[in-house]
Amino acid sequence: MFRIQKGYDTVNKTFRLPIEMVENMDKLAYKYNLSLNQLVVQCLRYALENLEEDDIQNDVK
Repeated sequence: MFRIQKGYDTVNKTFRLPIEMVENMDKLAYKYNLSLNQLVVQCLRYALENLEEDDIQNDVK
């Protein structure tokens, strides 16, 4: 289950995201009193931790 959390070490990177996605995430971050960055990190962490086994094996080859 996805749980919203706060706090982590950081490094600066730039990503280009679809406008609608950012707008939706802005609303969600506001709702949970998080920065947009904190929410993006948590979404990415969840996605990486929940990759299908086939996806992980294909990337290693």
